[in-house]
Amino acid sequence: MNRTRAGFIVINVVLALLATGLAAASFWPVYQDAAFVTMLAVTLAVGAAIALCGALFRWPSIIVAGAAVAAYVVLGVPLAIPSEATGGILPTGQGLSSLLTATWESWKQLVTISLPVGSYQALLVPAFILTLLAIVVCLTVALRAKHGELAALPPVALLAAGILLGPGSSSLPIALNLGLMAILLVWLIWFRWQRRSASIGLLAEHTGVLVETPRERRFAGVRTVVGAAVILVVAGVAGTAAAIVLPARVDRQVVRTAIEQPFDPRAYASPLSGFRNYLEPAESDVPMLTVSGLPADRRIRVATLDTYDGVVYSVGTDQVSSASGSFTRVPSRLEQSGVHGAKDTITVAVRGYSGVWVPGSGQLQQITFAGGDAEALTGSFYYNDTTGTGAVTRGLRSGDAYTLDAVVKPQLTPAQLVDAQPGTAPVPKPAVVPDELTQALQKYSSAQTTPGAKLAAALKGLQADGYISHGIGPNEPVSRSGHGADRITQLLTDDPMVGDQEQYAVTAALMARQLGFPARVVVGFVAPSSAPAGGTVTLTGADISAWIEVQTHGAGWVTVDPTPPIRPIPPKQPETPTQISRPQTNVLPPVDDTQSQRDDPPQAQVDNSDQNNADPLLATILAVLTIVGWTLLGMALVSAPFLAIIGAKWRRRTLRRTAPTSVDRISGGWREFADAAIDHGYNPPPSATRSEFARTVGGSRTAALASVADRAVFGPAAPSPEEADTVWRAVDDLRRALGRRLTPWRRFVALISLRSLGASRGRTVRKTRR
Repeated sequence: MNRTRAGFIVINVVLALLATGLAAASFWPVYQDAAFVTMLAVTLAVGAAIALCGALFRWPSIIVAGAAVAAYVVLGVPLAIPSEATGGILPTGQGLSSLLTATWESWKQLVTISLPVGSYQALLVPAFILTLLAIVVCLTVALRAKHGELAALPPVALLAAGILLGPGSSSLPIALNLGLMAILLVWLIWFRWQRRSASIGLLAEHTGVLVETPRERRFAGVRTVVGAAVILVVAGVAGTAAAIVLPARVDRQVVRTAIEQPFDPRAYASPLSGFRNYLEPAESDVPMLTVSGLPADRRIRVATLDTYDGVVYSVGTDQVSSASGSFTRVPSRLEQSGVHGAKDTITVAVRGYSGVWVPGSGQLQQITFAGGDAEALTGSFYYNDTTGTGAVTRGLRSGDAYTLDAVVKPQLTPAQLVDAQPGTAPVPKPAVVPDELTQALQKYSSAQTTPGAKLAAALKGLQADGYISHGIGPNEPVSRSGHGADRITQLLTDDPMVGDQEQYAVTAALMARQLGFPARVVVGFVAPSSAPAGGTVTLTGADISAWIEVQTHGAGWVTVDPTPPIRPIPPKQPETPTQISRPQTNVLPPVDDTQSQRDDPPQAQVDNSDQNNADPLLATILAVLTIVGWTLLGMALVSAPFLAIIGAKWRRRTLRRTAPTSVDRISGGWREFADAAIDHGYNPPPSATRSEFARTVGGSRTAALASVADRAVFGPAAPSPEEADTVWRAVDDLRRALGRRLTPWRRFVALISLRSLGASRGRTVRKTRR
C-alpha cells in the first residue's frame, strides 16, 4: 500500500475521526453538557493533527507521545476544567494543579458521583484523556503500522470505557453502536481491499501478466461490500430484536455499581435512635439550626429511613439491599423536574447541631457551602436522591453554613389520602410486623374498601386514640423510648395509647406498608406554627420530630404527619381480664414472625438472588487475592535469607560510613572494599597487609586506597572529614568497578555471598588493619 497518497491519508483520517467520535459519544450519559461536546470536537481535531504530523514527518514514537502530553497540558484546563481557565481559554496556575491532581484522582470521583456531572470540577478529565489517547493511537496505527486494521481497537476500547464508567442502566441508542460497528467494518474492508490491490499490482509487475481484469476487480469489490452489508444487517436486526424481545431484567454491572461507595450510612447509628436525646433538659432549649427562607411546610429534614428490621428504622442495613443506602457525590446541580412539589431555597446556619447528616428540605437541586470550611464540606458531601438525604463525611459542626435549592414535596392530611392509590417505588419489606399492629389496622380500617381510604382511617384512628408524651421529667406520663417491635406492641396495647413522634411515625409507616403503600420515616425539625413561611427561625432541640412519606399513584411521594394533637392525657385505665391475657399474645408474635420470615418464599428468594448475583464476582476476587497472597508469601519465604544477607551487609556498610571519627571512617572504607573483593572471588594471602591485599586485587587506584588507609591509621596527624568523604567515594567507585567485570548472575552471587561475613574472614580483616 502506498501510505503517502493523499487519498489513503484522507480516508483514514475521516474514518478514524468518525469511529473515535462515535465511541466517545458513549460518555454522553455521563456528562450531558455542551462542555463535553466542545471538548470532544477540539480533542479529536488536535489528536488527529498530532498523529498526521507524526506520519508525514516520520516522527519517532517518543516525539508523538511528547506532543500528546504537551497537548494534554496546554488544552487540559480550558477543555476539561473550563471553570478554572481565564476567559475559558488560558489555563491558570490553580487549573494546572487541578489538572495534575485530576489525572489520577478524577477516575474514582467520576464513579462515585450522581449523573450527569456536566463540567463539574475536573470530572471531564477522564473523557479527555481517553479521547486524546484513542484518536492519537488510532490514526497513528492506521497511517504507519504494518497491520493498519489494528486501528479499530482504540475506538472499541473507548466505547467499552464509556460503558464501564457510565450509568448502571443502558442509555445509549442502538443506532450509535450499530453506526460504530458499520464504520469499523467498512474500515476493515477498505484495508483488506487496499492490501489485496497492492498484492495484485505487485504480482502483475513481477510477472508481466494481467492477474485481474477491471470487471473482475469490480465484481470482487461488490461481493465484499454486499457480504459485509449482509453481516451488518443480520447482526443489527438480531441484536435489536433480542433487545426488544428479551430486555435486560436487571441493571448492568459497571464500575460505579461495583465500587465501594466512600460513604456508607450503615456505619452510623440511625438518626431515629437518638430522637429522645434532643428532648433532654440539657438539649431541648439549645439552638440547633438557624434557617432563613423557611419552607411552607415548616419542616427541615435530617434523614429519610426506609428499612425496618424489627429493632430500628435505618438508612439501609447489612441484611437488606436498599437504594437508600447508596450515597454518591453531587455535581453542580441535580435535575429534579420530575419531582412533584414546590421549589424552595433555604439558608442554614449550624449552631448546636452536629453529625454527618445534612438538614435540608425536599429533593435537592443544588447545595452551596459557605465559610472557611466550604471547600472541605463540598468535597465530603454525598447525597442519596432516592430519599433526599444528604451527608458530609467530615461532619457538620457549629459555624458551618450552606444554601440549598430543593423541591419540597406536598403535605397531605389523612382526609386527603382517601382517594389515593399506592405507588410502585421499591421499598425494603419490613422484617418484623407485630400482630398487634395488624389487629389495630383491621380495627381502624375494616369499614373501608380502598387502600387510600383504609390508610386515611388508620391515621385518623392513631390521632384519635393516641396521646403525646416524651416521658421526660416528673410532669409527663411514662413513655418508653425506642421503636422496636416490642415498643410498637406496647404502644398499641396500652390504654391510653401513649408515645411520641418516634413511635407514631414508625407505626404509621408500617400500617401504610401493610396496605401496599411504599412508605418511609423522616426525622427532622418542625418549626413552631408561629414561624412565618419564608422567614428566619432558630430551631431548638425541642423542635425535633418525625413523620412519614408515602408514595401515591400520580402525586408521587407526599408528606403525612401522623402525630396526634397535644392534649391532656387521661389516667391509665385499670387492667381488665382481657388486658391481663395480653402478655401471652405479646410473647407469641416474635416466634410467629420469625417462623413466617423463614417460610416467606418471596423474601427468601429476593435475598438469595441478591447473594447469588454477588457471589461470582466476590468469589473471583477472593480467589485472585488468595493466589496473589500465597504467591507473595512463597516469594517472601524464598527470598528472606537473601534479603537478610543483603540487609546485614547494608547495615555493616552504614555503620562503617557513619563511624564517629575520620580514622574509623577511612579504615572502615578500606574494610568495606576488602569485603567486596572477597565476595567477588578474590583470595588474599592469610594475614595479608593492606598493600599485599591491594596487589592481589590489582590496579593503581586499589594501591592508592591502601596507602591512604595506612597513612590515616599510622600517620601522626588525624585525617579531616573531607578526606574520609573522598575515601568513601573512591570505595564506591571501586566496588562498582568490581561488579563491571562480572556477568549479572555473578554480580548477584557476589551480592548474597557469605564469604565476607564468615569467621575466617574476620581474622583476615583483623590482619589487614595492621
